[in-house]
Amino acid sequence: MRRSNTQSLSEVLRDFVKGTSIEKKLKEADVVQSWEELLGKTIAHYTKSVSIKNKILFVEITSSVVKNELFMMRGEICRKLNEKAGEELVEKIIFK
Repeated sequence: MRRSNTQSLSEVLRDFVKGTSIEKKLKEADVVQSWEELLGKTIAHYTKSVSIKNKILFVEITSSVVKNELFMMRGEICRKLNEKAGEELVEKIIFK
């Protein structure tokens, strides 16, 4: 006999994640992972590290020229990252 209230494993996991604080951390990790996808391989080549803490994205860049270009585009980058996440996860970007 089959139960009428069965759920798929993905639905159960989605409900569990939404019920905990893990959801925000997963979205932050997704934003960090999507850095290369959103900005391209050339920028990713000059990127040493990307992390998020307290809605601030920290990006370590190895080229001063690329860092300056990204600094000028930080508003657009922030918008793209938040659009990817589906909510405002990044309020500020700091390039090192």
